[in-house]
Amino acid sequence: MRVAMLSMHTSPLAALGGRETGGMNVYVREVAAQLAALGVEVDVFTRRIDAATPEIQELGNGARLVNVTAGAVERLEKEELPPLVGAFADGVEAFRAHEAVQYDLVHSHYWLSVAAGDLLVQRWDVPHIAMFHTLGDVKLRARASEHESPERLETERRVVHALDRIVAATVHERQLLKQLYGVSPSKVAVIPLGVNLELFQQGDRAAARAVLGIPANDRLVLAVGRIEPLKGFDILVRALAEMTVEHVHLALVGGDERASAEQERLLAVARELGIEDRVHLVGAVPHERLRLYYQAADAVAVPSFYESFGLVAVEAMASGIPVVASRVGGLTSTITDGRTGYLIPWRCPSPFAEKLDLLFQNIPLRDALGANAAQAMQAYSWQSVASALLDQYSALIAERVAPAAAGGA
Repeated sequence: MRVAMLSMHTSPLAALGGRETGGMNVYVREVAAQLAALGVEVDVFTRRIDAATPEIQELGNGARLVNVTAGAVERLEKEELPPLVGAFADGVEAFRAHEAVQYDLVHSHYWLSVAAGDLLVQRWDVPHIAMFHTLGDVKLRARASEHESPERLETERRVVHALDRIVAATVHERQLLKQLYGVSPSKVAVIPLGVNLELFQQGDRAAARAVLGIPANDRLVLAVGRIEPLKGFDILVRALAEMTVEHVHLALVGGDERASAEQERLLAVARELGIEDRVHLVGAVPHERLRLYYQAADAVAVPSFYESFGLVAVEAMASGIPVVASRVGGLTSTITDGRTGYLIPWRCPSPFAEKLDLLFQNIPLRDALGANAAQAMQAYSWQSVASALLDQYSALIAERVAPAAAGGA
């Protein structure tokens, strides 16, 4: 089986924590490598942004990343990419023709890739499966001021009905697809995301802090993700100011040079509240180093206005750290309130402050929640995700072959 996987707007090898990088990059990289380990020939296509990058890069176990030229070879904001969808699809087809291969299925990630995949499957007559990761209509519901282009909204509303299968990370997402677009639940496969259990596991807090240069006795809350308003980090800064436990520090991991405006806004909030000295903007860090930040933390907070799944929460829990998170989206599927962490009404600093206070005041409780979390995450492996996807691929290909065989008879 040969699969063309599309990740047009962001490379699975990009540094995490930037404006366009996060859980989806991890997902594509991990799933491609694990599918390859199962014997699937996987080519992941992304848009080239650097002329020095080789056309083909290794993703693991023989899976390949193919950098396709579509428009100027430079980093563009994803809002600038819709006019390049056709050129990206043409680039994928040119690579296929040059390699003289045939793909059995297209697996697209995010709406831009789905739009390109829609063009390719019409040429190739193969099944099309997609994971949106986020949906424009859902983001608009989560934050009224969040702007989504009419083109994105119209494309998502159209392609959900053209796809052969949609992968959703949670039952909640499947319900949203039915509610918002009228997609039949039978068309949606619910496959939770995974976590690298070899990388993210319980560790020695003191040792991790020593490596990172964090004082051993500091009280530390960690937040990880793109530095953007939708992540709700300002709520967390305000919660820090409301805590009764003293001398608690907040480390925000993520963000690149394009996040400077939001970073300045967060620091301005901290200055206004008189806690600027306890809010630390770490910037983006490699995944291998991120595990040390999880292990160094006393608690991880996820104050997002919406998360389709919430990979940060899963990585933290696999590391044995309790999570205090907004009661939204996929976070309600992965966190068991009162057992592996706490779920909080969204956009509310006070409940975040209360639960974080509780974790610092009751260390045995904090440690018990962390141990429960680590145990619960043992079921979330990337190998199981890849196996479930392979089942979907095989079924779709069989469905496509059966009518053709009947017609030939």
